[in-house]
Amino acid sequence: MRYRSTNLQSPLVSFREALLAGQAPDRGLYLPTEYPTFSAEERATWPSLSYAALAHDILKPFVGADLPSDALASLCEEAYPFPIPIEEAGSGRFLLRLDQGPTASFKDFAARAMARMMSRFLEQEGRELLILTATSGDTGSAIAHAFYGVPGIEVVVLFPETEVSLRQRKLMTTLNGNIRCVAVDGKFDDCQAFVKRAFSDPTFSSLPLSSANSINIGRLLPQSVYYAYAWAQITQGQGEISVVVPCGNFGNIMGAWIARRCGVPLRHLVAAVNENDEFPRFLQTGRYEKIVPSRNCLSNAMNVGHPSNLARVVSVYDGQMDEIGQIHKSPEMLALQRDFFSTSVSDPDTAAAMRSAWSEGILLEPHGAVAWCGMQRYRQRHGASCPTLVVETAHPAKFPEAMQAILGIDPPLPPAIEAALLGEESFTSINASYEAFSQYLRDTFRV
Repeated sequence: MRYRSTNLQSPLVSFREALLAGQAPDRGLYLPTEYPTFSAEERATWPSLSYAALAHDILKPFVGADLPSDALASLCEEAYPFPIPIEEAGSGRFLLRLDQGPTASFKDFAARAMARMMSRFLEQEGRELLILTATSGDTGSAIAHAFYGVPGIEVVVLFPETEVSLRQRKLMTTLNGNIRCVAVDGKFDDCQAFVKRAFSDPTFSSLPLSSANSINIGRLLPQSVYYAYAWAQITQGQGEISVVVPCGNFGNIMGAWIARRCGVPLRHLVAAVNENDEFPRFLQTGRYEKIVPSRNCLSNAMNVGHPSNLARVVSVYDGQMDEIGQIHKSPEMLALQRDFFSTSVSDPDTAAAMRSAWSEGILLEPHGAVAWCGMQRYRQRHGASCPTLVVETAHPAKFPEAMQAILGIDPPLPPAIEAALLGEESFTSINASYEAFSQYLRDTFRV
């Protein structure tokens, strides 16, 4: 298996090289040059497999010879000791709860696998790594916990200071050790741009930089597994489902696309976004326009005005988008429109979806509620001829203000959040300029 850059100006690399580099030298994002296809006979065995066993079977073709089969199996067992509940909500509706990991977020699935793979490769090579990552809410804490205490790896997490909840923030700012957190007086898009720019800044050529954002292929591949798992459990290996994903940086739904490309029978991929509606407008008009600055919504982890992974979406439909969002070759729009449905959900509609779901006994936080509303609109357009899976990406207890204001409840805290709230925070604040971040890196790592 080889990996190419979406900007098409970098050489092909192995999985190991793509994982440790994070971003390609030409500022593009890595994608496989080919995809394995799982036959109907292979898929028929999936309903009986544990999550860890299925993760091994799906990831094995992507990692190839870089990771022996027994090592990959052990890694998956270590990464996924927690449950993956699938709730039936009636009328062919299902809810996939990805909030049972150590930081109560879907980001745990990719972060835990990626940390273990990186650690193994670095130990073999006698190398160290400095990971730069930007977060709009949940990525930072998942990465921080996954890499906390891992030898040879330092982590710097950037987050928009006023747009993450207290509980999201404390999950990452109370760890210390090899984890450093930087609060940016700006938007998530600023944080993301600083990380991307640092990779190509010759000032930092001496630093062993990598990324743990969804620009890293190591984030996308593990995220394809839970779509295969949910399909197998819901259908018992027979028929199709559609999946509804709350989208910010579009890594999660790119994982769904990879599953679909590998043969998982996913009829439609539904990208539910908040008021940052650049993708549904692009899908409708064929013209891409970033939202600058991004709009601040209840579903804060989705406040992304230019999703990095759109470059991958465009690429797999035979187009080309560079790292700043300029389209150099239009994708096959008819195919994109055939496979994707996308809708923008306002804050009032998000709150209404939370109340509507709760009236049925289904507890959702704002991100899951965006997906729930997206599911309703998708079914109005396309009907309900196959089961529809709604992805809930975070635990409701991470958003106490929204839960109290909209539903009048305060969900019980998961253990990791409860412990974090008691911890002492440590983070650095900078203004929203690359110069300030560059100075922080120079001072911290003595460049």
